[in-house]
Amino acid sequence: MVKNYLKVAFRSILKSKVFSIVNVLGLAIGIAAFLLIVQYVNFELSYDRFIPQSENIYRVTLEQYLNNEMMTESAENYPGVGPAMLEEVPEVAGYARLYNMGYKNNLVITYEDAPNGPVMYKHRHFLYADSAFLPMFGYEMVKGNAATALAEPLSAVISEEYARMYFGEEEPIGKMLHLQDDDFNNELCKVTGVFKTLPANTHLKFDVLFSYETLYSRGDWAPARYNESWRRKDMYTYVKLNPGTDPEVVAQKLPGLISKYSPDLIEANREDVLKLQPITDIHLYSKLADEAEANGNGRNVYALALIAFFILLIAWVNYVNLSTAKAMERANEVGVRKALGAFKGQLMRQFLIESAIVNLAALLFSFIIIALVMPLFNQMSGLSLSFFQLFEGWFILYCLLIWVVGTLLTGLYPAFFLSSFRPVSVLKGKLRNSGRGALLRKSLVVFQFIASVALISGTIIVYNQLSYMRSMDIGMEIDQVLVVERPGVAPRDRQAFSSNIDVFREQLGQHPAVQGVSTSITIPGKKREYKAGVKRYGSPDDDAVTLRMNSMDYNFIDVFGMELLAGRTFSEQYPNDPDTSVIITNSAVKLLGFEKPEDAIGQTLVVPGYDWSAIVVGVVNDYHQESLQKAQDPIIFYCTLYGGEFYSMKVSTTNLDETIKHVEASWEKAFPGNPFSYFFLDDYFNRQYENEQKFGNLFASFSVLAIIVGCLGLFGLSAFTARQKTKEIGIRKVLGSSVNSIFFLLSKDFIKLIAIAIIIAIPLTYYGMTQWLNGFAYRDNIALWTFIVAGAAVILSALITVSFQTVKAARVNPVDSLRYE
Repeated sequence: MVKNYLKVAFRSILKSKVFSIVNVLGLAIGIAAFLLIVQYVNFELSYDRFIPQSENIYRVTLEQYLNNEMMTESAENYPGVGPAMLEEVPEVAGYARLYNMGYKNNLVITYEDAPNGPVMYKHRHFLYADSAFLPMFGYEMVKGNAATALAEPLSAVISEEYARMYFGEEEPIGKMLHLQDDDFNNELCKVTGVFKTLPANTHLKFDVLFSYETLYSRGDWAPARYNESWRRKDMYTYVKLNPGTDPEVVAQKLPGLISKYSPDLIEANREDVLKLQPITDIHLYSKLADEAEANGNGRNVYALALIAFFILLIAWVNYVNLSTAKAMERANEVGVRKALGAFKGQLMRQFLIESAIVNLAALLFSFIIIALVMPLFNQMSGLSLSFFQLFEGWFILYCLLIWVVGTLLTGLYPAFFLSSFRPVSVLKGKLRNSGRGALLRKSLVVFQFIASVALISGTIIVYNQLSYMRSMDIGMEIDQVLVVERPGVAPRDRQAFSSNIDVFREQLGQHPAVQGVSTSITIPGKKREYKAGVKRYGSPDDDAVTLRMNSMDYNFIDVFGMELLAGRTFSEQYPNDPDTSVIITNSAVKLLGFEKPEDAIGQTLVVPGYDWSAIVVGVVNDYHQESLQKAQDPIIFYCTLYGGEFYSMKVSTTNLDETIKHVEASWEKAFPGNPFSYFFLDDYFNRQYENEQKFGNLFASFSVLAIIVGCLGLFGLSAFTARQKTKEIGIRKVLGSSVNSIFFLLSKDFIKLIAIAIIIAIPLTYYGMTQWLNGFAYRDNIALWTFIVAGAAVILSALITVSFQTVKAARVNPVDSLRYE
């Protein structure tokens, strides 16, 4: 019986080759698109889930308030939080602290005993880590013991990759690494372990770990500072809860810790709030200050998952649509079978087997499509997948699920529809002209093009928002600004270091392409927050407001093209500026209660947290320190000539390679022994939009695929419609109808359905994309032309698709048309 089912199924599939090819191709594209997006979504959702008992591990975050206004929401907290939680909260099984020196400082690590001379690298992914960190996170060790590798001061653990880079084929265990940073720390540590290169799906990227206890060797003050302090937030703290613990129970105990260990906060009009953040939520849902790296976007990931579902659904809809349309041609077959005694269940099994074969063929063909587009997909998504990596257990399960569900969804209704024909009606020809199934086909066509219009208009809105953010004036000129970070290796003598900075400035100034040089503690695009409470002199502490802090030297305003709204800039003509003067932005003027910029000039501001006061000498325009996803911060600048962490140069782009060589030569003369690296500020700033750019590229690409799949279905339907109207077309041509009029006849029904789809899609898309845009502090408006373009694109695609069949039918000789059976 099964053999007969298969024989009939293959015979039916091969009999209608165009119909079968359209079905297989449409399903294959839909399945390939779905599986590719599922790979991306699965990767994004898998962050940190490889960690043993990750469901019990939480990061402790810190919110700081001043006068009930949030100052900062940070991924970091105080060094004393971990030990206090272990002692005071029974549900805490352990903790691990990380000091992210690679993010905060410019540091260089050198292997000085290399056979061919010192091997030196500048590090960004560097952490001081508690001894409990490696066991808690379950990282695989290649050499050494995770439980003891970081137990002693002055010990280091490095990745496999960096072990090769530093030591080549030498045995790394026992070798000495020399750390120097721009805070003049100088530590020699012994390698005690090598860990397997980290997977990409972790929010913590690091190449080198030094033991946390190394920090205690910095002076008699160091143990209290790095182990017990509740004053300076600069540590990541991870806690592991006992299995089965309700995190809310732990969270309710955290305010008690603040009261016990920081009782003076209330007197300072401050409030600290500790929170627990699941480690598996960090990548997609955390947008805190001081993150270890830029995180993903949960909304974008789920939006792509929804697109994947719609593409697959459109492909399945095509099959159902074409199968029900094709039912008219198979009516006689069903009638004869029923007349010969076939039962309804047997007929349904026959058509389900045909559906299973088509879906299986499409699934296999989708693998070929995936293999072909994998390099392009990796480029757009930022993943590094290979074709053979796809065939993991969960992926195979997905494929089987798609085949089974696809077979049932695409086969059950056509099977039920076909098997329900009454043999008498069929054999008398009464069914041929019935409208049975027409309403379903029209509804499915409308659904397909609702999705197409929504995807096209959504793509336009995403790219408009990206363009809006990139083109909007951020309040600074960041084009043609080349930046280097201050050296990690420098003389401990502050005066000597300042002299080196003067040498660097002097050397740079000898090249005409370097139009200005400035130093500052931060630059636009840097997500590290320096904030403080600031008030007017003589006002109560309750009037203090939160301002972001930055520094500038004499050239900062000129290099970055800022506008001086009132007063003056910092100047060498006023030698006391570094100690007594500040410049504020226009929004800070308003926040501090001054009516206009001029009113702030000469006024004294107090920074209670730093026990410091200074006179406002200038007011500059506001600018965006971070991306346009966040609102502008009011900022206060203090003057420093040598304390900046970034050296920014306004350069001419003519003969840029020569200019960069001059900058490098100047660097090597001023700061010997430091690796040279640079970046351009506009590129650095725009990296904040990488997630949105990636989302836009994927959104656009898969929107195109959705339209292609929809058009394939429309191609098959138009072919069927043309065949159904063959005699009508012949009669119309005999009566003088033109090709254009026949084209209009066959196209108008589809255009009506698309028009309905456009009308339904517009409000749905507007609502959905408005929700997405609400995630940006500065957003572009959704213009009417977006939907006009999307609707026109869908109509044009549909007309081109339908035209292949309608023009072909319209050009057939009327004599042949009238003979058609």
